[in-house]
Amino acid sequence: MIKLGEMQELEVIKKVDFGVYLKEPGGEKADEKILLPLKQVPENTGIGDKIKVFVYRDSDDRVIATVKRPKIVIGEIAYLKVVQMTGIGAFLSWGLEKDLFLPFKEQVGEIKLNGEYLVGLYIDKSDRLCATMNLFKVLRTDSPYKVNDMVKGTVFSLKRGLGAMVAVEGKYLGLIHEGELLKPLHSGEIVEVRISHIKEDGKLDLSLKDAPRLQIDKDGEKILNAIAKNKGFLPLNDDSSPEEINKTLGLSKSSFKKAAGRLMKRNVIEMTRSGIRLLDSKTSTASGRKTRR
Repeated sequence: MIKLGEMQELEVIKKVDFGVYLKEPGGEKADEKILLPLKQVPENTGIGDKIKVFVYRDSDDRVIATVKRPKIVIGEIAYLKVVQMTGIGAFLSWGLEKDLFLPFKEQVGEIKLNGEYLVGLYIDKSDRLCATMNLFKVLRTDSPYKVNDMVKGTVFSLKRGLGAMVAVEGKYLGLIHEGELLKPLHSGEIVEVRISHIKEDGKLDLSLKDAPRLQIDKDGEKILNAIAKNKGFLPLNDDSSPEEINKTLGLSKSSFKKAAGRLMKRNVIEMTRSGIRLLDSKTSTASGRKTRR
């Protein structure tokens, strides 16, 4: 089936003076064919060749193909520029000859000529491609991710009491809960986040924080680097004040204790009344044997 609004590989079945006709490879419907205009046809194209095209409606409302990939396809979002304002909506530049229509009902906030806005692509009731600023209706929930994967996303909505809505990799719907917001965010900001939970409906819960184990490892690196710079010893321990720990390591006392505890379990450091010292390999090995007895 030939799909409107998507890039797809179609097969050349007929050549005419004004272009070539394409169909889906192996497609059973002989009447389901689409024109690729002559100026778009690659040189030396023959019957049976396959061409990757985008399918849309031209200015005469005919379904047609182009080898050009627009700035946005079904299932993606992108910033597009307003090039015309009309009484029924706005038109956006998206890399094709026919501009993309953004209806009034799909606009969010004030729209201005030459402004750039984050939009998605959808097919309306008349089987035409249109833009929408309501990204909830176009972002997908069938992501390939698993918990603790690190991804990038674009913040597109901020809701008090809920958090920041994020378009993960420009395709999937995610949320950074308000309690996870470590800093103020703004719409359009690119963030690197961790998948903290995948809901039954496929929506993604996101966190700006590393997974607890990963965070401890990073904090542990800070402790080891500080010990190395101080010739194998650091005058900090469980009795040190939060201010002293933060000044030396840039960590909270809680984070310091968790990371130091992990390093001690690995027999990498020893904590004494005077501070932390790095264990050499012999001491570490002996300590490890003693622990296993």
